[in-house]
Amino acid sequence: MTYQETCDYLFSQLPMFEKQGVGGYKEGLENTLALDEHFGHPHEHFKTIHVAGTNGKGSCAHTLAAILQACGYKTGLYTSPHLVDFRERIRINGQMIPEKYVTDFVEQEKQFFEPLHPTFFELTTAMAFKFFSEQQVDIAVVEVGLGGRLDCTNIINPILSVITNISLDHTQLLGNSLEQIAMEKAGIIKRGVPVVIGEATEATRPVFEAVAQEQEAPVTFAEDHPEVTAAELIGTTMHYQTRHYGRLQGQLCGLYQAKNTNTILWAVRKLEEQGYMYRFTDNSQSEALGREVSMGFKDVSRLTGLQGRWQTVGEHPLTVCDTGHNVAGWEYLSRQMSQVECRRMHIVFGAVEDKDVDGMMALLPKNATYYFTKANNHRAISENVLKMLGQQLGLQGESYPSVTDAYESARNSAQKDDFVFIGGSSYVVADFLKSRI
Repeated sequence: MTYQETCDYLFSQLPMFEKQGVGGYKEGLENTLALDEHFGHPHEHFKTIHVAGTNGKGSCAHTLAAILQACGYKTGLYTSPHLVDFRERIRINGQMIPEKYVTDFVEQEKQFFEPLHPTFFELTTAMAFKFFSEQQVDIAVVEVGLGGRLDCTNIINPILSVITNISLDHTQLLGNSLEQIAMEKAGIIKRGVPVVIGEATEATRPVFEAVAQEQEAPVTFAEDHPEVTAAELIGTTMHYQTRHYGRLQGQLCGLYQAKNTNTILWAVRKLEEQGYMYRFTDNSQSEALGREVSMGFKDVSRLTGLQGRWQTVGEHPLTVCDTGHNVAGWEYLSRQMSQVECRRMHIVFGAVEDKDVDGMMALLPKNATYYFTKANNHRAISENVLKMLGQQLGLQGESYPSVTDAYESARNSAQKDDFVFIGGSSYVVADFLKSRI
């Protein structure tokens, strides 16, 4: 098979949550454990950091990987979903897994895994761990796919666990309350392994405290003692003042990144306490670590290939895309959009069916022209339904059958001092970025 044929096989033959929703999700670790045993338990051959949470886990995982790279580690990074190319999910020092490795893996292992009927994510996780082991990475940052307790990444025993935050998302699978969702995410807390909680609420903090106590895992609530003392967006760069790492410039410039940065810096401190951040520097030269942390924040996209986080993709008109896809994310996005100085806003918006679309759309700015659209995904909501919902909320715009059509109309309508935004779903951003290749 060619690489494209292999990707088509993976996307079409294996159950896939991104495309099918609940039908593509399999509860339990039986297949994961069978695959892990077949490949010789590859995850035991390198150290890991495990990152879970409702929002921000992708940004945190990529930035931690960038910092580890800057420190000199050969760093694996496993994240999801991908935006343009399947290989974005599996990287070492920012370089995507080779096409040949993907095709060889499927062709050589198909006879074993097909009778198991694994999901797309189960097989992809096995591929990632096998690749990291064979390439002898020093450490891998592993992002949870969904939830935590029963996620197939949860076979690892990390040196650090990170849970960014909890909000109501994937409720049909994880539970209808913050407490239930927190319990699922807390499933990544391992015995004796330090855990950093980025944000907690009155509902979720007791859950994390109880699980951490049961597992005898030292727990740090990052917001209790903020590392970030000030944050300001200047142009297209976030500027942070921090307690221990001086002034930092963040390439990721969404307003929500201030919370992520605080979580990341506490994760760095916990790694520092274990001696991991000084492998290639003199322990007495803390300023060296400061430079490496600074490099990780400043060059995260170059170092790891991260896209879609308040990403500026054009000027005159200013054009930005963002993968924020739930109410918690849009509480930040709507505030940031209100601060953009422009003549007129043009918003290309699409969503998928398992989200609180009414809640998201209630946060959308009223003073904008909308281009309601549908991503190329089975879970995407009809553009006509979105237009109808928008009209009920006083949002003015038209519907378009594809993201490309919607963006082209927005671009043609916008003047050089306007603002164009593309988002509402990772799949909308993915379709947009693919159209630019």
